Amino acid sequence: MTPLKIPYGLADFQRLRREGFFYQDRTDRIGQLEAAGHQLVFLRPRRFGKSLLLSMLENYYDVNKADSFGELFGDLAVGRNPTPLRNRFFILKWDFSRIAAYGDLDAIQSAIHGHLNLAIADCAERYQLDVKLNEDDALYSFGRLLQAVNKTQRPLYLLIDEYDNFANEVMMRNNSHYGALLQGEGLLKTVFKNIKSAAGGLGLERVFITGVSPVVMSDMTSGYNVAINIYFDPEFNDLCGFTEPEVEGLVVQCLPQSACEAEFEDAMSTLRTFYNGYRFSEHAESGIYNPTLTLYFCRHLQRQRRFPNNLLDENLAMDRNKLQYLAGLPHGEDIIVKALGGDEPLAVEQLSERFGVEDMIHGVKDQTFMLSLLYYFGMLTLSSDISGLGKQLLTIPNLVARKLYIERLRECLLRPDFDAREDIDRAVERFISAGDLQLLCDFIEQRYFTILSNRDYRWSNELTIKVAFMTLLYNDHLYMMVSETETRRRYADLSLIVRPDMRRFQALDLVLEFKYVKLAETGLTAEQVRASTTELLAGLSKVSDRLAEAESQAREYMHDLQQRYPEAQLHGFAVVAIGFERLLWRKVAATQISNN
Repeated sequence: MTPLKIPYGLADFQRLRREGFFYQDRTDRIGQLEAAGHQLVFLRPRRFGKSLLLSMLENYYDVNKADSFGELFGDLAVGRNPTPLRNRFFILKWDFSRIAAYGDLDAIQSAIHGHLNLAIADCAERYQLDVKLNEDDALYSFGRLLQAVNKTQRPLYLLIDEYDNFANEVMMRNNSHYGALLQGEGLLKTVFKNIKSAAGGLGLERVFITGVSPVVMSDMTSGYNVAINIYFDPEFNDLCGFTEPEVEGLVVQCLPQSACEAEFEDAMSTLRTFYNGYRFSEHAESGIYNPTLTLYFCRHLQRQRRFPNNLLDENLAMDRNKLQYLAGLPHGEDIIVKALGGDEPLAVEQLSERFGVEDMIHGVKDQTFMLSLLYYFGMLTLSSDISGLGKQLLTIPNLVARKLYIERLRECLLRPDFDAREDIDRAVERFISAGDLQLLCDFIEQRYFTILSNRDYRWSNELTIKVAFMTLLYNDHLYMMVSETETRRRYADLSLIVRPDMRRFQALDLVLEFKYVKLAETGLTAEQVRASTTELLAGLSKVSDRLAEAESQAREYMHDLQQRYPEAQLHGFAVVAIGFERLLWRKVAATQISNN
C-alpha cells in the first residue's frame, strides 16, 4: 500500500493534486461561495489553510486551466458537479505578505507598487494581454490591465492573500507610516478604492480576500465598502480546518495496518487536546482542528510511528508579539489570567469587526476590544455556550493556544535568573516524579508571592494560586495539562495527564484542587502567618475546612477522570493558600497534612 503523502506546508493546489498529496476536499463549498457574493472577505488565524484555499480557487476559475480540470478536480466534489463559472476567468493574484514593510515611507510605497506591478505583469504574460506598465504607478498599470481584459470579453477574478499582513507589520514598526498609507488619500487606501471602482463595471467581476484580522478593514472602509464578510457564517466555519471525522480518517491512513485500536485512540486523544476546539461562528455545531498543525502531527506519526515531542511546531507558532501587545495594555494581563484560569466566563455582546488605526493607537482598549483581537488571532474561540443575557462566551480553544498564554505569564511574572530556573526545575521534577509538592510550594511562597505582593491584582483568590501552578508546571512534552477539566459537569481545577506516548517515563498523573483563605479570615497578620508552623495553620477552622473541601472535591474528580483516562495512575492534591503568604497541601489519600 502506497504511503499517504502529507502536504505539510504546501499551499500549491496544482502541485498537491498532480503529485498525489493528501487533500481534504473543500470544493463542495465553491457553489456556496459564488452565491455568497461577488466580493468576499474571509478571515482566519495564521497557518489555517487560507493560501491553499486561494490556490484551489485560482485553479478552478483560471481559463488557462480548463484542459486540466479533470486532472485537478475530476474526483473531487466540484468535479462531479461543476458550477457554470468554472474556468471562465483571468486570474490576478496579490499576496500582501510579500511586500516589504520596512524603510521610510517612500521605500514602502515603492515596495507596494513593485509587488502589484509584478503580479500585473505575470497576469498579462499568462493570458497574452498587451499591458503597458508604469513602474512608479501600479494603479496606472492596473487600469491598463483592465482595459486589455475588457477587449477580450473575459472577466477578471482578483485574489488577495493576507491583505492585512503587510499593513499590520507597518503599524507595529511605525504608526505614522501606517496612517499615511491608509488614511486620507494614502496609497493602500487608494488601491482598494480602485478595486471598488474596477468591480463597478470595468472588468473586475469577482474578488476574494483573506486575512487574519479586520484591523485594516476599518481604515480602508470608505475606499472599499462593498465587500461581504463571510468569516462568521456557519456554513464556512470549516472552510479552512478539519472536522473530527476527517481527522479520524487521516489518522487511520497514517497508522500502519498493524496498528492496534489503542494507538488510534491515543493519537486522537492527543490531537483533540492540542489542536481541536476552534469555532468561528456562534451557530457552528462543532469545533474544528488547526489543519497545518494536524498535518504536522500526522506526518510525524506516519514517518516515525510516534508523536512529535514538541506539539507546537515552532515554525508555525502563532504570533507571540500580538499577545505581548495585549498584555501591555491596561488590564491586558488580567484578561490573560482570566482566560488562562477559566473560572470566569469571558463574554462580549458582539465581537468587534472594525479596528482602525486610531482605535489601535489611541482608542479605549476595553474587554470587547481585547477579546475580539484574541479571537481573530486564534488565541480565543467562541464557546458552544452563551451567557444568561445572550452574550457570546469565548474560551481558549486547545492546549497549543494555552501554551502561549503560559509563556507570556512566565515572562510577565517570573523572568527568573539562572539560579531561579534551576530551583523551578528541581521543584517541578520532585513533584511530578515523587508527588512531593513542598519544594514547589516553597518556591511559590518565596519567589512568586513576593512578585504578586507588589502588583495590584483584583483576582486574588484561588485563581491566582492555580495560575501560579499552571505557569510553573506546564510541560507539553510530558503532559496534557487541562484547567477546569469537565467531569460530569463538575470541574477539576488542574489536571496533568501524561501524554499517551510518554507513559514510558516516570511522570505521575496529577489532579490538583485549590482553595484560598483571606488573611482576615484567619485572624492573623501576614507576619504571623509566615512565622506559624504548618500544623498550627492547618488547625485553624477556616483553613481546615478548606483543606477538607479541596480534598473531597479532588477525590471525586479523580474518580471521574479515571473513567476518562483508564490508563492513568492518578495522584490527587489539595492545596490551600493563606493570602499571598503560605501554601498548605495534602495528598488526597492522606488523613493528615504533610509534615514537611
